[in-house]
Amino acid sequence: MKRIHFSWFILVITFFSIIIAGIIRSSSGVFIVPFEAEFGWDRSMISLAFALSLFLYGFSGPFMAALIEVLGLKKMMVYAMMTLIVGVFLTYFMDQSWHLIIIWGIIIGLGSGLFLTVLSPYVANYWFEKRKGLALGILTASTATGQLILLPLLAYIVENYSWRWAISLILIVSSFMFIIIILFMRNTPQEIGLLPYGRTEGSNRSAKTNKNNPITIAFKTLKDALRVKEFWLLAGSFFICGLSTSGLIGTHFIAYCFSFGITVVAAASLLSFMGIFDIIGTTISGWLSDRYDNRWLLFWYYLLRGASLVLLPFALMKGSFTLLIIFSIFYGLDWIATVPPTVNITRQVFGVEKSGIVYGWIFASHQVGGAVAAFAGGLFYKLFNSYTWAFILAGIFCLLASSFVLLIKKENANISSENVHI
Repeated sequence: MKRIHFSWFILVITFFSIIIAGIIRSSSGVFIVPFEAEFGWDRSMISLAFALSLFLYGFSGPFMAALIEVLGLKKMMVYAMMTLIVGVFLTYFMDQSWHLIIIWGIIIGLGSGLFLTVLSPYVANYWFEKRKGLALGILTASTATGQLILLPLLAYIVENYSWRWAISLILIVSSFMFIIIILFMRNTPQEIGLLPYGRTEGSNRSAKTNKNNPITIAFKTLKDALRVKEFWLLAGSFFICGLSTSGLIGTHFIAYCFSFGITVVAAASLLSFMGIFDIIGTTISGWLSDRYDNRWLLFWYYLLRGASLVLLPFALMKGSFTLLIIFSIFYGLDWIATVPPTVNITRQVFGVEKSGIVYGWIFASHQVGGAVAAFAGGLFYKLFNSYTWAFILAGIFCLLASSFVLLIKKENANISSENVHI
């Protein structure tokens, strides 16, 4: 019987680590209403704290990639998960609005930065030679799935017990994951005497330790990337990606549904339902990104997402559960399917060695978009007592993103034969 390559075990550990980090960060959507009710905080202020979290975890991406080069993968995962655990624990003791900003805006924002930005492409690039796109698709799926999968349970606990009990569940699962990382995670295949999955003896490229200052590394790479048109196109489209996913849906979908009389548990269940289809859609996207023009994949992803976001307000206004299910399926399939082709194009344009940090900066723009939508959604609700225009405008922006990606030069977007692994 053929032994399973250790790279797949690393993928499983990474997959669940990302899911836990996603659960922690996305649980903010469940806590908006109870925080508002218990502490009397204004919704726009709560949205500001969660927007800061999105902004910081996005902008920490390139520095996290640089720190991996300096400290190693395992040590960075241990530090990041420990930071998340500390932030979750401190939530028990907050009673001022500035506490929320420090804990959920800064601590949890920075703690989730590694897991939800550059970890997936780093593991895919250095632990896999074949099936790299598939591995990336699976890991990317965990990013959104983690943000959705436990939301119904957390919402049920909040609704029937207390938000503090929901925090306790998060603390337990994150502590368990912390132990798994310490015991079983490894930095590179070479550390345990292996080559990445699918690599022959003829090639021995491995992750190199960089002793330079990680801040210097991150900004020098950004300076080089800013000279390349493809960086601006990818960053611009990813800004809209963040605006239309974690920033708007991840933060305000539950509250939007609640304003139409849908219970928190039912709305969270719809998000979890999207998570199931996200696993399917993003994994398939990884498989497709190894085989087809990544520009056209992104074009269709953004186009379909925009259409689904415009559909959502009409589904809620009509009170049509059927339309909500249709929205959940199509949006779920497309939730984070944009990541594998975006990472592929980044790798093809900038090379494997620089792609992790460059993608970190591209993802930073994703989170700027997310932060804008998280704050603007709360502001729209405060001004108009409705989220409707926020969702319609996000759909229109997605149509704009679909045009951005087609401006990328075809010779850069096409997959060369050396990147195709079947």
